[in-house]
Amino acid sequence: MAKRGKAQSPAPAAGKPQPFDFQTRRNRRLIPFVVITFVGFMILLGKLFREQVLHRDEYIEREKQQTMRRIILPGPRGSIYDRNGELLVGNRARFSAAVFLNSLRKEFRTEYLSQIREIKRQEAETGEKVNISNSELIWGSRMAVIQNHLDEISRILGRPVSVSRRSLETHFNSRILLPLKLVADLTEEEYARLVDQLPPNSPVQVWTESARYYPYGDLAAHSLGYVVNREEQLSEAEEESNNLLTFSHYGKVGKAGIERTFNSLLDGENGQEVWRVDPQGFQYERLSLTRPQQGEDLYLSLDVAIQQAAQRGLEGKVGAAIAIDPVTGEVLAIASSPTYDLNDLTPYIPSDVYREIDQAGGWLHRAIQGLYPPGSTFKPLTAIAAFRRGVLDPDEILFCGASFRVGNRNFPEHSAPGFGEIGLPRALAVSSNVFFYQIGLRASIDWIADTARMFGLDKPTGIELPFESSREIVPNREWKKETHGAPWFPGDTANTSIGQGYLQVTPLNMAVVAAGLATGSTGLRPTMVRRDAGWTPEEPLVPLPLTEDEYDAILLGMIRAVEEGTARRTRFNDMTVAGKTGTAQVYPDGKPLTLAWFIGFAPVEDPRIAIAVVIEGVSASDQYHGGTTAAPVAREIFAAWKDSLKRE
Repeated sequence: MAKRGKAQSPAPAAGKPQPFDFQTRRNRRLIPFVVITFVGFMILLGKLFREQVLHRDEYIEREKQQTMRRIILPGPRGSIYDRNGELLVGNRARFSAAVFLNSLRKEFRTEYLSQIREIKRQEAETGEKVNISNSELIWGSRMAVIQNHLDEISRILGRPVSVSRRSLETHFNSRILLPLKLVADLTEEEYARLVDQLPPNSPVQVWTESARYYPYGDLAAHSLGYVVNREEQLSEAEEESNNLLTFSHYGKVGKAGIERTFNSLLDGENGQEVWRVDPQGFQYERLSLTRPQQGEDLYLSLDVAIQQAAQRGLEGKVGAAIAIDPVTGEVLAIASSPTYDLNDLTPYIPSDVYREIDQAGGWLHRAIQGLYPPGSTFKPLTAIAAFRRGVLDPDEILFCGASFRVGNRNFPEHSAPGFGEIGLPRALAVSSNVFFYQIGLRASIDWIADTARMFGLDKPTGIELPFESSREIVPNREWKKETHGAPWFPGDTANTSIGQGYLQVTPLNMAVVAAGLATGSTGLRPTMVRRDAGWTPEEPLVPLPLTEDEYDAILLGMIRAVEEGTARRTRFNDMTVAGKTGTAQVYPDGKPLTLAWFIGFAPVEDPRIAIAVVIEGVSASDQYHGGTTAAPVAREIFAAWKDSLKRE
């Protein structure tokens, strides 16, 4: 019997076609599709990983930028005090009636729908389509809501108030998270009325912010300066922390004077709020708050009482007065007239106030920007130049007649008869022109100019005040050749010897000269900042290159000018004052005007105050003289300084 086994498939005959295996062929065709699907899936997975994991922080940051906003809160500025702790510049609360736009959203929507219904009613009645854009409807409804609240405020205050549509649109587009001020700078009475009479559910609120306050009004106005509004700039750290869309309340920035020079010190540290906003940009949830910090306080060298005396002396006049400590360089008073009330310039400068100050010439800080020939107050420097060159003896006597001939021109004495034979002390006391023509020609313009530069008359003093003039002129041969294309003549030297001609200096320059004559040294730099006890200069002062007899001759002349000469109006019975008056001529617009000068210091035995005063003539009829016009101003300052000793 044959053995049964597993059936075997017959071997295919050679060359015979095989039956079609549909399943196998289909599987093979699916392989590329599977591969492509797998690769696509892996690419998609990679992209998802990149977007969800690698770029996660980036998308979180984008979400923040879309849903979060930052509001910068400027810090209040620091206060400014005088040397004795008297407040010169502080901050006051400034009240406004304001509203946050997000609190009006429901009213905006209600008014918008009301206007839509009204338009449909009109169209139904007239059968004509009302041609108005949706944008106009939106802004019209918003303005109507604002006007309703303005009407309520007007009723309470008893005066009309308004906000322009342009202001509303600008606020909506660029300051939507900040309060819209409907009435700014409320008076105390208006503030009280609003607080008392505004309905409890009114979205209008009294908004409080900081504004600069000047308790003494016009005191040292030019030197203290003022501030203007600015939108806060973010610091680098704030910009790097997160790139949120940022809004800012108006901060303050120093525009002039001390407020400008020490802006970084006085400026407060910013605070900030971070809010979550809806798609329309309205805030609805505060996420964080960092409160602002007030800026640092600053103590100046000014003394209120001495500053007030300087301004009283200048009242009704055009000019400047400076008082400084000749040892430390501290400015005790620095006044310019005409002046203005700083409170009129805050929180902004009204156009009519600006014009009024401008027309009076009040913007010019004459103490540091006014340029004048110093007149006879320059004569001590001419004497120093003659001593330095060795062409004058302290005891020398010169004849001083009614005039002195230089070349083909007679240069007059200011007193017609002249003074006869006099020495340097007498020449300074009576301010003889002829005496100084003679010694100036002996010294030459080279030595005179060099001496003036030694006292710093050719450059700014470097005081911490902006916009100090740098156009001082100490002329010499080279300067005239370059500027006028002409040679230097002996007559130019004669004019320069008595502080006339091309000389141009500021009153502060001459205050430094007075301080140098007081201490017998040069190199003092004036300062507006109070010095600490025991302060010493970074660079020691340079003694004048004079013998004791030479210095004493100049000092004696300045004492005699006060005791018996042209500066008698600065004399005190209980204090020795050294002074020098001057009268100079200027020709603005070709019209001759006079300048009255005084420089001096006291007490002579231990100088503690040096003064410079200049008064400008404003018309040809003004017969100003240093002894009669400027000296009384200086005396008032000396008297205030004496009184200040009683407070120490």
